[in-house]
Amino acid sequence: MSSQTTNKVLFQVQFAFLGKIVLSLPLFGFVFCVLWSLMNDFESSTATHCRVANYLPSISSAIGGYTPQKYVWRICVALHCSPRLMIAVAYYNFHTQVHVGQRNSLYQSVAAFTSLLHILENMALVGLSFISSSENHGVHEKLFVTFMVTSLVYMLVSCILFKWGRTANGVQMSIIEKTSYKYKVGLFLFNITSFLIAVYLFIRHNAYCEPGIYSQFALCEYMVVVFNVLFHGTAILDFKSSVLTLGVENHRLRNSFPS
Repeated sequence: MSSQTTNKVLFQVQFAFLGKIVLSLPLFGFVFCVLWSLMNDFESSTATHCRVANYLPSISSAIGGYTPQKYVWRICVALHCSPRLMIAVAYYNFHTQVHVGQRNSLYQSVAAFTSLLHILENMALVGLSFISSSENHGVHEKLFVTFMVTSLVYMLVSCILFKWGRTANGVQMSIIEKTSYKYKVGLFLFNITSFLIAVYLFIRHNAYCEPGIYSQFALCEYMVVVFNVLFHGTAILDFKSSVLTLGVENHRLRNSFPS
């Protein structure tokens, strides 16, 4: 007797198409929440303890302080988080399929650490989205700090790891790999710069209560969100030729003896 294996594809989608959907969900939710807050909750969403003129709501206010904004944002985050976990695992396999020589064990450990950071960032984003600052300020603040730390460290280590693996053993990057690496480095630098300026403006707002400074802080927050989403969007380039497939494998026994 011998076995015959047949594979049946139940579902198949290009990763690039899936990546664009995952990319668009948080961007849509973010833009919707900010615009809706400006149009319908302008005074309350832009108010601060300083009671000076401001023109933009903070992200925490826009996504967690009002309805329907907080529900739209939570739905978008919930829908995009599961594919993000899959991508984190995919990136580990993407990096570790390369052997970098004598330091390969270190390289694999860094790849595992990078994927762990990706997962922690995603979980922190889910947590701070579903626990607003108005509901539990302490928990929301801790989750936000966790998100920012894991996000920035992930971006930095991801850039290092990408170049390390793509240029190992004297190999040259392909055009797509060079483009992806250039975007990663640029978006990381824009992100951390926007974040540091936002921290400065937040401290300045609390210290001097100047009109409009909190709006500048909010604008820098927006840039941090957009650059973060676009950084993760470089996965579309990294997995451009990949296909996500769901299938079943059937084993059938057949008689191998002559009749």
